[in-house]
Amino acid sequence: MQDDTAFGACLDLLRDLRQRCDWDRMQTRETLRPYLREEVAELDEALAADDDAEIAAELGDLLLHLCFQLVIAEERGAFTFADVADTLTRKMKRRHPHLFAGEPKPEWERLKAEERLRHHAARGEEPSRLGHLPPGLPELERAFRYQERAAAVGFDWDDVAGPLDKLEEEVRETRERPAEEIGDVLFAAVNVARKAGVHPSNALRHATEKFARRFRAVERKAEERGVDMGRADLAALDRLWDEVKEGEAPA
Repeated sequence: MQDDTAFGACLDLLRDLRQRCDWDRMQTRETLRPYLREEVAELDEALAADDDAEIAAELGDLLLHLCFQLVIAEERGAFTFADVADTLTRKMKRRHPHLFAGEPKPEWERLKAEERLRHHAARGEEPSRLGHLPPGLPELERAFRYQERAAAVGFDWDDVAGPLDKLEEEVRETRERPAEEIGDVLFAAVNVARKAGVHPSNALRHATEKFARRFRAVERKAEERGVDMGRADLAALDRLWDEVKEGEAPA
């Protein structure tokens, strides 16, 4: 049956390109992976900038990769878009029994934890409510997700005070053994962010951008005053840094 939807047109385009374009025909699941990771990062950048035009463009690029993978799977006889849509529909209905089956509303993370246990059992693996996370996931994301999953079954602090105390403890230990303890400091900081309702990746991105903005302002001030940053001592640079901070508008 012909698919006259916009998505069907995208799939038809990819089928045509796979027939008539040498580059598109040569692509495989494996060769497309680096480009897919790049497109996801670019979409994330557009979302962070809240730029509608860029978001639309990057969603288009991501859609291209989804269509690529679907058409490659179709060619191999592995599955079709209908199979993917059916799997998604059944999963979402299973995760929302209060909307589709007249059952009580479940705890979202607890429901997913039960799914992970079933998946482990089906694969003959040691069961864990932590489940599996892809090895390519950034470490801040990995720490955050594992903490979320542990919290879903009750292994969590009551409020942000607990992880803050833990962070202070880890910082004290890091003063004595920096190399051994710094990882625990980072993990504890992720917990603080989570309990404060802030995603650590977003928090770190904002802090990094703020540092870069202020450092560039310090560079401009140093140039205006004839200060050689390569030769100036830390105290002199700190004074410029403080000037920059004081001159910023309140957040």
